Amino acid sequence: MDTINTGNIAALFEAFHATFRDKRDELIALDAKVGDSDLGITMNSAFEAATKTVSDMDGEPLGKQFKMAGAAMAKAAPSTMGTLTATGFMRGGKAVDDADAIGTKEMTAFWRAYADGIAERGKAKLGDKTVLDVLEPIAQSLEQSADQHAPLVDAVADAARAGQAALVATKDMVAQHGKAAAFADKSKGLQDAGGTVAFLLIETLARFVKG
Repeated sequence: MDTINTGNIAALFEAFHATFRDKRDELIALDAKVGDSDLGITMNSAFEAATKTVSDMDGEPLGKQFKMAGAAMAKAAPSTMGTLTATGFMRGGKAVDDADAIGTKEMTAFWRAYADGIAERGKAKLGDKTVLDVLEPIAQSLEQSADQHAPLVDAVADAARAGQAALVATKDMVAQHGKAAAFADKSKGLQDAGGTVAFLLIETLARFVKG
């Protein structure tokens, strides 16, 4: 797939929802170690709502579809991670605005806005063991691909690899935010739950673009 156009968004969100439906129990188990045990439920609910919202928006501007999906997530999953994910999609949607198609340049703008929006909303910084520790490497990888004029399929594949490496790296970090911070050193050795969500998003996207 060279680009993602307005007619692809419903199928993309169906792919996202399928991922989080399939990973629901895995995310619950991961979150239970240092969190509220609700991450799998939150993400499944968020993407179920987003998928329903964009299912009848074929032909609408790309940015609007992402923004409406984010708004649906915020309403369906008002937890911390649900709110952050919703913020990411709304900021990303604003970044691509009324573009006719998403290639590497637009995808880069989307993920940069996504990462920056979550950093601003969550008040986190790199090294705090949050979703940002995976989002930032994804955004940086895409920026490098855009500079090299790489095709979309290669750009998102490279970003997925960067996200996977970053997720593994979170195991060496100590949580500084949320309930996980209360466990402090017990969080070391565990991959970050929010970072896992970010990786699943880029992995699903790469698979979708590859077709």
